[in-house]
Amino acid sequence: MFCSGCGCALAPGQGFCPQCGRPATAPVPAVPGMAFQLESYAGKVRALSIVWLIYAALALVTGIAGLAFAHAFFGGHLGPWMHGPWSRGGLPPEWFGPAVMPLLWTVLLCRAAMALAAGVGLMEHAPWGRVVAIVAAFLSILKFPFGTALGIWTLVVLLGYRNSTLYEQL
Repeated sequence: MFCSGCGCALAPGQGFCPQCGRPATAPVPAVPGMAFQLESYAGKVRALSIVWLIYAALALVTGIAGLAFAHAFFGGHLGPWMHGPWSRGGLPPEWFGPAVMPLLWTVLLCRAAMALAAGVGLMEHAPWGRVVAIVAAFLSILKFPFGTALGIWTLVVLLGYRNSTLYEQL
């Protein structure tokens, strides 16, 4: 350590400079290095990947339950529980339910597969995982409240030059 006034060498623990009498300044603590930032960022990406995997499972389970109900509703299989404008007959037009159901199943499976791919890609720190997670985040922003929160969190963690550089280093 050296005196900030005259540059004289100071012994460790010496409070004043013996030459000019100026008080010795405390050493500046070291700035956390790249290893610390990388470790912190890796923890954030790991947590994000786990939440994407949970979100994929939750989307699949709730989607299957919803589509099973829709199939029963459009097919008129709800029996005595069905009350309302369509309780006395089929839905106008009769072909609507069977025509839309395969499309809904396809959308459900694609959404769950994309969320699963985002979770797995982020878990493995794959370059494609970041891209899939960003696309899935933009698509899930409209699924309020959980999809919106997960989409915003994903975009905050993965977008930007600093985060892009840190992700490449993983």
